[in-house]
Amino acid sequence: MGRVSQAQAAENRRRVVDTASRLFREQGTHISVADLMKAAGLTHGAFYKQFASKEALVDEATTHAFDELARRHAAGLEQYEGQRDAAQRALIDAYLSVEHRDDAADGCPVAALAADVARGGEDREARRVYAEGVADFAAFLASDGDEDTDGIARLCLLFGALVLSRATKGSTLSEEILAAAHAALTEAR
Repeated sequence: MGRVSQAQAAENRRRVVDTASRLFREQGTHISVADLMKAAGLTHGAFYKQFASKEALVDEATTHAFDELARRHAAGLEQYEGQRDAAQRALIDAYLSVEHRDDAADGCPVAALAADVARGGEDREARRVYAEGVADFAAFLASDGDEDTDGIARLCLLFGALVLSRATKGSTLSEEILAAAHAALTEAR
């Protein structure tokens, strides 16, 4: 079997990180390396040519997910020409939607990775990246001049509503949770 070029190796690594980021958000970090590599279309053995350990991949995939989230926030601000309130409203609308509830793989890493990051070691890169991502998300949600508590409270409401709606999916309560949180976040503005 021939050697893989550096360009192909880089592409394979990118594909594994992207696949892991999606699968970890959808299924949790407990997914096996074999299943992850199968989903990426690569062999199990190829994993160890790219990553020192599964924990290293969890760290990198968490970083990837939060980088993606930051790009979405920046794109929202750009789309609304820097009008923070409009960008925040669009984010709230999308975040508290049935579509977002049903698409954890492409959804918010704050909600999807919380339990797994909490179970990981305190010295892990994923925990540091997660904490920074949460702080950045809260800052994005904050009203001008009130970053410390306002944005954190809004993020907690978004997060809690999404997690509860996913846990109650299939019942009328699920959509009621989304609607109640949406009203609480938008009617007072």
